[in-house]
Amino acid sequence: MTQLYWETIGEGSQDLVLLHGWGLNAEVWRSIIPRIAPHFRLHLVDMPGYGRSQGFEAMDLQTMANTLWQNAPEGASWLGWSLGGLVASRIALDHPFQIKGLITVASSPCFQAHASDWPGIRSEVLVGFEHQLATDFQRTVERFLALQTLGTESARNDARLLKAIVTDQPVPKVETLNAGLEMLRVVDLRDELKQLTVPFLRLYGYLDGLVPRKVAALLDDRYPNSPSVVMRHSAHAPFISHPDEFCEYLLDFLARLEG
Repeated sequence: MTQLYWETIGEGSQDLVLLHGWGLNAEVWRSIIPRIAPHFRLHLVDMPGYGRSQGFEAMDLQTMANTLWQNAPEGASWLGWSLGGLVASRIALDHPFQIKGLITVASSPCFQAHASDWPGIRSEVLVGFEHQLATDFQRTVERFLALQTLGTESARNDARLLKAIVTDQPVPKVETLNAGLEMLRVVDLRDELKQLTVPFLRLYGYLDGLVPRKVAALLDDRYPNSPSVVMRHSAHAPFISHPDEFCEYLLDFLARLEG
């Protein structure tokens, strides 16, 4: 039977589900667990087809969100990084009365750039990664991980850490990775998220090359009730490069939900 890897740790009464990004797994959160586990009950998940959640077929966004929801605690807050932010957003839209809050990290409701009015990843870049996965899997994943840390003072060490997180666990199938890239290419939740009633925090990295900081300002206008933070010295993985600062923003937001 196919099962999700779902680990629950922490001492708090409030549930927080953490969803990783493309190609990775729940081990990305290990550096911040000591900082937040005393306050929350953390649910560390390998999304279907990633890490230790093997045996799943490649999924679209809705199917992945539905699969994760089947295992989820009711009344939890959901935090999603990058691709995980799309999945967490889909869950928040589908179950607004069953979750407490939504936090997206270095994520966008629309990852692909559109003409001159929406910054993001160019379509040819995402399609190129899909083609390259079939011919040179290892190098393609490493290139994508390197893009996530580019520009920070700790970029080299952070990229090494991300690579170790991938290689220390079962590697996703090419089909799973391609389905993830397809989500980044085609999903657009910009209009749907205007209707979101759940408290919603957005965290960004000023140096992020995958989700440009302009996205934060554009979404500030679209979602006036959703606060955003652009972390000045961070890129696409702010919880790895600047864990203390990241946790300050996270804990402050979650404390206000409790208040």
